[in-house]
Amino acid sequence: MKIVVTGGGTGGHIYPALAIAGYFADVENAEILYIGTERGLESDIVPRSGFAFRTIEVSGLKRSLSLDTVKTFWRLGKGLVQAGRILKEFQPDVVIGCGGYVVAPVAFMAKMRGIPTYIHEMDVLPGLTNRSLSRIADRIGVSFEGAVKYFSHVKDKVVVAGNPRASEVVKVSPDDIRKVKQEFGLDLTKKTVVVVSGSRGAKPINDATLGMLESVAKQKNFQLIYITGQIHYNDVVRQIQEKGYGPQQGIFTQPFVYNILPLLAGTDILVSRAGATTIAEVTALGIPGIYIPSPYVTNNHQEHNARWLADEGAGIMIKESDLTPDLLYDTISSLIESPSKLQEMKKRSRGLGIPEALSNIHQAVMDLLK
Repeated sequence: MKIVVTGGGTGGHIYPALAIAGYFADVENAEILYIGTERGLESDIVPRSGFAFRTIEVSGLKRSLSLDTVKTFWRLGKGLVQAGRILKEFQPDVVIGCGGYVVAPVAFMAKMRGIPTYIHEMDVLPGLTNRSLSRIADRIGVSFEGAVKYFSHVKDKVVVAGNPRASEVVKVSPDDIRKVKQEFGLDLTKKTVVVVSGSRGAKPINDATLGMLESVAKQKNFQLIYITGQIHYNDVVRQIQEKGYGPQQGIFTQPFVYNILPLLAGTDILVSRAGATTIAEVTALGIPGIYIPSPYVTNNHQEHNARWLADEGAGIMIKESDLTPDLLYDTISSLIESPSKLQEMKKRSRGLGIPEALSNIHQAVMDLLK
């Protein structure tokens, strides 16, 4: 079996695409070719994975008419030709697209050549590329039930498969959880709250967290591990040390955690942004979340993710514009001090998770090929 996998621009598209590629390589002994762009993150990430990698020239469409718009259409034309040439040479049995503008020319040329196409939407609110491709794709996988309504015009094609990243969390063992907590010096008997500010950090989340540390230091109900992001780490640690806070008060800091799944699996409450991958992980684990969606992402899709979780009783959304130290601390405390509410939120979170996502995607693709 030969499979073209495509997707790019952000890790939220690339890592799930690689998870799918790896699954098919293992289960079907498939030959994988990944198509991306030279300028996207995939040009660095994918070659490290060991999969064959080819590039096409294409860029995202700007919202306003300008010289860049003309260049975009020129690149799209070039990308279509390049994608067609690659498909003709590789002769795949199926094309799998995981989001990002690079998918459009590949999926379109696959359709022109009669190659079955599966596209996967990671967020609750579908991106422009997947919405545009929904009519020509043969099957559409979605990560969350909340995304189905946006594909009502092609509902017969839609499969609620889950996010591929969710399948990774089921591999975490209790021993993995214990080891990572011991590594960070955490108390194995206390409830744990994890604040994640993102790989590069988010100043509003950092400011709110720093502002509530006095309250955290005074209480004994939970410990806090604060992942600041590399950029802000030194400044945050300096401010914490100036206040005299540290592990003795149940306050721990890390710039970044590369293997975060064992830590998440041992978390009672997560405070974070509301990216699709994060949501897939925490719902597969059944973790209640306090979500502060980034207002700076395309189509404001993080707010749609967070609002859906809040409406389902699996989390609480705080808009960045409303975020204060007092509000963040009070929200955490109200959950910690109400075990029944926290347990119900865990139950609802787990009910939304789909840890068998990769198996579901595999089945959907194989059914398509039949």
